[in-house]
Amino acid sequence: MSRTPQEIFQHYVYAGTISRDADALAEQFTEDGVFEAPLVPVGAAFPRRLVGREEIRSAMAAYYEQPVKAGRVPNIEKSGYVLHTTSDPDVFIAEIDTVFDGDSDGADVTVSLVQIFRIRDGKIARLRDYFAPELVS
Repeated sequence: MSRTPQEIFQHYVYAGTISRDADALAEQFTEDGVFEAPLVPVGAAFPRRLVGREEIRSAMAAYYEQPVKAGRVPNIEKSGYVLHTTSDPDVFIAEIDTVFDGDSDGADVTVSLVQIFRIRDGKIARLRDYFAPELVS
């Protein structure tokens, strides 16, 4: 049974953003899956391009071992997203507004990003993640 874009997206977010579980995240991808963050500068802590489930698993495990910077944990209840299907049933786009709780002044910070998913057999074959690189450097 094939998963819907909603199910794929929710499992991906839970595995990565919420639980920071590299094994669960990698399992969302096909064996030859590609994870790209084209706006991330070379040498940043967050990987720019990963090819294959095992590279995704090991690189994200190393990234998740790093301490989370203060104020960099998203507030899931305040954050939101919209999924857009395309004329290609194997491609969908996630438009995301991630909210980080405010610091001592109380002002929340909202970061908008876009992710483009290409699916094969219910798994992510290619994910392009376009976000503000300064959040992960």
